[in-house]
Amino acid sequence: MRIAISGTHSQGKSTFVHDWIKRHHHYIREEEPFRALHDEGYDIRFRQESTRLHNGIQMYYNISRLMHYQQPSDCIIFDRCPIDYIAYSQYTANHKTTDIDDQFVESLAARVRDSLHNLDLLIFLPITSEWPVAMENDGIRPIDLSYRDEVDAIFKQIYREQRFSVMPINNPPAFIELWGSREDRLNSLEQAIQCEKNKRI
Repeated sequence: MRIAISGTHSQGKSTFVHDWIKRHHHYIREEEPFRALHDEGYDIRFRQESTRLHNGIQMYYNISRLMHYQQPSDCIIFDRCPIDYIAYSQYTANHKTTDIDDQFVESLAARVRDSLHNLDLLIFLPITSEWPVAMENDGIRPIDLSYRDEVDAIFKQIYREQRFSVMPINNPPAFIELWGSREDRLNSLEQAIQCEKNKRI
């Protein structure tokens, strides 16, 4: 099963991926593109400082890793999805501070849509009042709540209102939203995977 975790920052995505790997040792964890590229020396900026290069290189890195796994039998969990870079790019486009504009964001959709054929399951972790997640200061990510909230609102437009029409028409990945405790999220994903397996029988 090829799984990707999507959503705004400081919502527990990396924690969720690590928890999944601890419970399911046969899965391979694919690192978040920012961290992978940061370790290679790339100076990637956030918020109103993001550029086409900053977001584009992360997106294409993410897509290249998705393309690496061609079989549904591969057991992979990705910390982030190519859709994420549409959401973050739209945030910057809204603020009109760099070379990222609405036209650039729209241009990403087709490539992202094609890449999702290499996913079996797409998981969105939304901000929810039912289970709020505290902002985490890891020394890398921005910690202002307004930034996280604005990006989350764009994610919800993408996933709930089909903004940008990013899902493939034919054979899209299964899609679920998860929230709750760390244990609840893991159990919900296990149930979703079992449902997908049953559909294939």
